[in-house]
Amino acid sequence: MYEVLEDINRTSGVTGSMVVGHDGIVIAADLDTRYQEETVGALAASITANVNKSLERLEEDDLSQITIEATHGKVFMASNEVGILVVTADSNVNIGLIRLEMKNAVSRIKTQ
Repeated sequence: MYEVLEDINRTSGVTGSMVVGHDGIVIAADLDTRYQEETVGALAASITANVNKSLERLEEDDLSQITIEATHGKVFMASNEVGILVVTADSNVNIGLIRLEMKNAVSRIKTQ
């Protein structure tokens, strides 16, 4: 799994990545040192759980990806059976490229 994180971290503009369980427990992480792994993991689990509940109320399909845009960066989350793939990136990152890389990474994580 660390190989998948290393590969996604090589993408231009990515500052770190991690896989966290749906319960918020960190499974694997290769994050920028400015972020605390446990905090990011807990926030990712909370955010995806709340979005999933909202989607259920709207009678929509399961969550596939969330993008959070802030002043100094972006956070991407993709939920799957294993857990949640979280990617942190610079504010000027190519969003389409990150989404594609995450889709490929999620596929690789499922097979490990």
